[in-house]
Amino acid sequence: MTEQAAGQAAERAGYQPYEISGAERTSRWLVCCDHAANTVPAFVGGGSLGLPEADMARHIAFDPGAAGVSRALAAHLDAPVILSNFSRLVIDPNRGEDDPTLLMKLYDGSIIPANRHADAAEREARLDACHRPYHDALERLAARRDDTVLVSIHSYTPQLRGRPPRPWHVGILYAADKRFALPLLHRLQEEPDLCVGENEPYGGHLPGDTIDRHAIDKGRPNVLIEIRNDLIATESQQAHWAARLAPILENVLAETGL
Repeated sequence: MTEQAAGQAAERAGYQPYEISGAERTSRWLVCCDHAANTVPAFVGGGSLGLPEADMARHIAFDPGAAGVSRALAAHLDAPVILSNFSRLVIDPNRGEDDPTLLMKLYDGSIIPANRHADAAEREARLDACHRPYHDALERLAARRDDTVLVSIHSYTPQLRGRPPRPWHVGILYAADKRFALPLLHRLQEEPDLCVGENEPYGGHLPGDTIDRHAIDKGRPNVLIEIRNDLIATESQQAHWAARLAPILENVLAETGL
């Protein structure tokens, strides 16, 4: 092993790719935040993807505001929460291992220099150091109870470059399993001040993504909630959304009898 390879192995060994809060909480809820951070581990490009700071602060690198909402929502639900600790541009935890968008080289007009020449060995190293440990930990949390309900929190940009503005305040995403998501969607659509998207700004789920892997495949009730990131830019806005969503989630779950 070369000196450089040995150094990278040591960096990977000392790296924690996820954070868990509230592991001792006992409710059946589990909150996850796949795109919580814009962290680039030291073993990837020396800690840089070669992008300017402005790009690393954008939605292409993580989901702004989603981590704060996830932590606060989990506290309201007496639930554990797991959050990624690596940028989605390092490797995307909300993609299956065979998904072509797992390791992005171009996103919303920005070329990712450190990914431009990433080969199969680099992809495998990032899977081993980041993606797989995150999912292993998530599954351990999900399996702590037989009746786990998985809530995945994401945020989205109000407008992609060159595209029309997105009018929705919040979107509810679902695919094959609509048992919880569809009643939640209908409940949120009753809120007079909210524009609620059904499978917006994206449609459903992808094979092998977080919900598919840890909920649909295991028969666990689930929902993916997308919140427009300009609405959760501050800590107080994040707390507001968490406090608003928590009782709605509880009421809908009770009404469905799941």
